[in-house]
Amino acid sequence: MIRYRIFGVFIFLFAAISLAAQSKMIDYVNPFIGTTNYGTTNPGAVCPNGMMSVTPFNVMGSDLNRYDKDSRWWSTPYSNDNRYFTGFSHVNLSGVGCPEVGLALTMPTHGDLQVDYHIYGSEYTDEVASPGYYSCRLAAHAVKVEASATARTSVERYTFPAGKNNILVNFGEGLTNETGAWLRKISETEVEGMRLAGTFCYNSQAVFPVYFAIRINKQPVAGGFWKKQPLMKGVESSWTADDGTYKVYKKYGREIAGDDIGYWFSFETTEGEQVELQMGVSFVSCANAWKNLNAEQAVARKGVSNFDSVRAAAELAWEDHLSRIKVEGGSQRDKEVFYSALYHTLIHPSVINDVNGEYPLMENDGVGKVPAGQSRYSVFSLWDTYRNLHQLMTLVYPEKQLDMVRSMVDIYKEWGWMPKWELFGRETFTMEGDPAIPVIADTWLKGLHDFDIESAYSAFLKSAMTPGAENMMRPDIDPYLEKGYVPLGMYSADPSGDNSVSHALEYYIADYALSLLASDLGRKSDADRFRAQSLKYKYYYCSEYGTFRPRQKDGSFLTPFNPRQGENFEPVPGFHEGSAWNYTFYVPHDVLGLAKLMGGKNAFVKKLQKVFDEGLYDPANEPDIAYPYLFSYFKGEEWRTQKTVAQLLDKYYTARPDGLPGNDDTGTMSAWAVFSMIGFYPDCPGNPSYTLTAPRFDKVEITLNPSYYDGKESLVIIKQGEESSKSGWMKVSGMTLGGKKFTSYRVGHKELTRGGNLVVKCQPQ
Repeated sequence: MIRYRIFGVFIFLFAAISLAAQSKMIDYVNPFIGTTNYGTTNPGAVCPNGMMSVTPFNVMGSDLNRYDKDSRWWSTPYSNDNRYFTGFSHVNLSGVGCPEVGLALTMPTHGDLQVDYHIYGSEYTDEVASPGYYSCRLAAHAVKVEASATARTSVERYTFPAGKNNILVNFGEGLTNETGAWLRKISETEVEGMRLAGTFCYNSQAVFPVYFAIRINKQPVAGGFWKKQPLMKGVESSWTADDGTYKVYKKYGREIAGDDIGYWFSFETTEGEQVELQMGVSFVSCANAWKNLNAEQAVARKGVSNFDSVRAAAELAWEDHLSRIKVEGGSQRDKEVFYSALYHTLIHPSVINDVNGEYPLMENDGVGKVPAGQSRYSVFSLWDTYRNLHQLMTLVYPEKQLDMVRSMVDIYKEWGWMPKWELFGRETFTMEGDPAIPVIADTWLKGLHDFDIESAYSAFLKSAMTPGAENMMRPDIDPYLEKGYVPLGMYSADPSGDNSVSHALEYYIADYALSLLASDLGRKSDADRFRAQSLKYKYYYCSEYGTFRPRQKDGSFLTPFNPRQGENFEPVPGFHEGSAWNYTFYVPHDVLGLAKLMGGKNAFVKKLQKVFDEGLYDPANEPDIAYPYLFSYFKGEEWRTQKTVAQLLDKYYTARPDGLPGNDDTGTMSAWAVFSMIGFYPDCPGNPSYTLTAPRFDKVEITLNPSYYDGKESLVIIKQGEESSKSGWMKVSGMTLGGKKFTSYRVGHKELTRGGNLVVKCQPQ
């Protein structure tokens, strides 16, 4: 009997351990989601908001022109459609629409030394990825490659076959459109260098250096530099590309510079012997790259492995971040979609300061230093992220959001303007608008006040009122202030064309957010002025077509006009990356006023429903992503939001590589899924409130930082009701908040986070 009891206890413990292992949040993350269908995510190893990421680089094939980074929108180092590995790239962007960084490619090879990627590249198998880890096997070299990362460093482990093997460090290739690098040998096992990067989205002035510190844990039998040289008569080389030759230096070991350079290590290894490569990165100096490496990893040397400890720490960091939101119920698919989306929202913005606090000043050659205990952030894709990602940070990771806001304010102090699309200390001026205003106003109005609000407010007044083309945020502000709208022909610096309506709509939202902030700060006259300015969107409404329509300089509407033109991303006067239908409902701060223009509630709802019924909705672009939530502004129509959100989640968000509707835009599309699946969405940037819908899970528990929520430690959303047996959608039939009946489908941030459990009763449809 005792034996059976012990056996029973063993079975119970085994089941408990197995259940605990299965319930880890990182187990639900599928890093391959979004790696096709132009999602531009990648499965590489990265830590939450880390400076360093290490990613398989497969956008170049054995055919030189097969995978050109500028063809078919190759703005990512990796696509799941490809199977040709040319190394691990470092410092990569996730979910962006233009090629950049993806530098210092490291590649293990077997056999005689080759430094031309057309020759040494390999197809691969056995691909595995999880948060903080990536692995595959290179068919051409019989080498298993693995990668992991810390915040500012990476570690790679190569399991070699017996015989002659090599590790290549390629400073020539990458995603950036800039060229130029230098490398210096420090010792037989260490090199350092700098790679020039920049011109993101073809801004020729947005250039920056990236510094690297690299070491291996095995003494090589040989090593040296290589350099690609133009084809010249009489030059002999073992390797030739169609545009030059690769010259290998075996008797020179100091330093080298050029456009296509690299360093090689060669070894003799036994079967299954593992060699590790460590890399530190900095945007300040090589000295800081070494400091980052030495601070975040143990020194690599013979017989010492860092890989497993780095991987374990990365997984622990991801588990800590992902477990801030715990869900129960729902399908396995939904959990994969949810936690993969949450994972993608935690990649950017990225930390840019080194372990000693130093970082590159914004648009400045100097070096700044962040206060102890704080972080300086970069990669502010604000035209995208101001709509939902920063609201998610404020709710779930307020300590991060505060550092992000402080970073924006410091950018203003260093440069004179808030960021628009900032990348590693340079402003790229990608897309339009004044997006820092709704981000910071929203943060302040939700109760996060530990930053310099007066400097922020001064920056907002500057961009909202400075006349002339010298206004870096609103270059076409003069007619906007004079007429209340931007006519065609005023500003066309973007290759996409004259985006006058898109510009103005962004300014209206920014001015609305500024009016809310001004009111909270007691600046009544400013609040009145900017609120009135935000309502001048009405100038664009054309009753003939029932949409917004560009205006000419003389005030007349553009003729001829087709409101559907632009739906396939073709250039169209007035609108950026979309048609009039993608922008007409983009007045989240005055939905009722827009409905009045359209003829009232019924006309508004009918027209909005048409957007979804006739395929006019674009789930992959920002201006219309909040459209499904606008139905809920009208009593009796809330079910349309619930149905539409459920259908969009099912159609566009899956656990497959094509499981994002398109470009993730540094986590914006993923943030849409996160909010939509937990049951509420911030559909009006700058307004500290949410629209409620049916949650995807039976229970959602959001851990709140008690330092920012009056000691409250969690927000719990509970869904009650039977699930649909036909995999349909769930209609909300009633709600309670803190045990009291709740009838509104809009709820304030403070009301939601401090009001007690939100119980949503649902009926399957």
